[in-house]
Amino acid sequence: MAGEDEMKAVRQIEEALENESLSSAAGKIQEYLKKIKDVKLNIAITGESGSGKSTFINALRGLGDEEEYSAPTGVVETTQKTTPYQHPKHPNVQMWDLPGIGTPNFKPETYLQQVEFERYDFFIIVSSDRFRVNDVNLAVKIQEMKKSFYFVRSKIDATINAEQERKKNFNQDETLENIRKNCVEGLRDHGLESPQVFLISSFKLPLYDFPKLVETMEKELPDHKRQVLMLAIPNISLKINQRKKETFQANIWRSALASAYVAVIPIPGLSIAVDIVILVREIRMYYQAFGLDNESLQSLAYRTKVSVEDLKAVLKSPLNKEINKDVIINMTTKIAGASIILAEYFLSTIPVLGSMAAGGMSYGTTYYLLKRCLDELAEDAQNVLMKALKADE
Repeated sequence: MAGEDEMKAVRQIEEALENESLSSAAGKIQEYLKKIKDVKLNIAITGESGSGKSTFINALRGLGDEEEYSAPTGVVETTQKTTPYQHPKHPNVQMWDLPGIGTPNFKPETYLQQVEFERYDFFIIVSSDRFRVNDVNLAVKIQEMKKSFYFVRSKIDATINAEQERKKNFNQDETLENIRKNCVEGLRDHGLESPQVFLISSFKLPLYDFPKLVETMEKELPDHKRQVLMLAIPNISLKINQRKKETFQANIWRSALASAYVAVIPIPGLSIAVDIVILVREIRMYYQAFGLDNESLQSLAYRTKVSVEDLKAVLKSPLNKEINKDVIINMTTKIAGASIILAEYFLSTIPVLGSMAAGGMSYGTTYYLLKRCLDELAEDAQNVLMKALKADE
């Protein structure tokens, strides 16, 4: 659903609440929320053999090259067919490893048809040195079909290290700008206007242009797919951490709407039970997206040489200990107050008017609780990153 479709759905819900029955409004809310939940994101990544695209796919999914479920890597062409790699924590996100264009089995003139072009939301074209004519031809075809594409100059850390060894008066910023300029000029020489080139190291994602690439991809995606992207992107910089928080905050109303939908159903106790399920689900989602789970912290500790214990020492929110039904019930009672929960329960027993009031109360309570938990976890994630990035300087 694009942004216009989303606004249309909200207007339909509002009209149903004003002019139709509760069951009709509830049905429209349920249909809308199901569409949001089922949103998928398919990212196509292509490049010549040895360009580092498989390592890049693994990095995007928060994996090393030798971990379970990682894409195979090697100095020879390891991608012989279009291969999907599901995100290990977010199954609605798939990275597609595409064979390089111009290989014997994938000729330029039939490439897009062979890889089923329509399946993908956008393309990332990877090269470890210069982009070739075939890369430009592919980009032009993608552009003609009204889809986004991004050029990634990979292995930039190796290039920087080599330049540093070679030059006495080495300047990193100047070197990066020269590499970017050469890539852009090469693409323009082949007839591509205004190409976007991002310099990236799959082994050092926080450095160079990865945060900028994430920002650009997010900006150019339809509204309903932005949260899916931000859920899946590794939380490896303060800028990305902030964007995750902003994206999740902008979508809290959807979960609050689900809470209100259940509250208007006149079954005593149902709303409170469902609210807890919604809160547990959403808070767990925040927790994983911010990289606060043990597996993510261990990976960050390995990359930055900071112990897991030191990273955990800066965590302040009690939500970092465990997120389950009992913890959320206890938190809800303390923050929202038992009186609000009881008021919602009794209102749900009153036909129509009581149910509508309970819906409004449920919406407000759920929104407030999720906003508070999001703030806590985002702050913890920021503290973890500051600890890790400071040690990595």
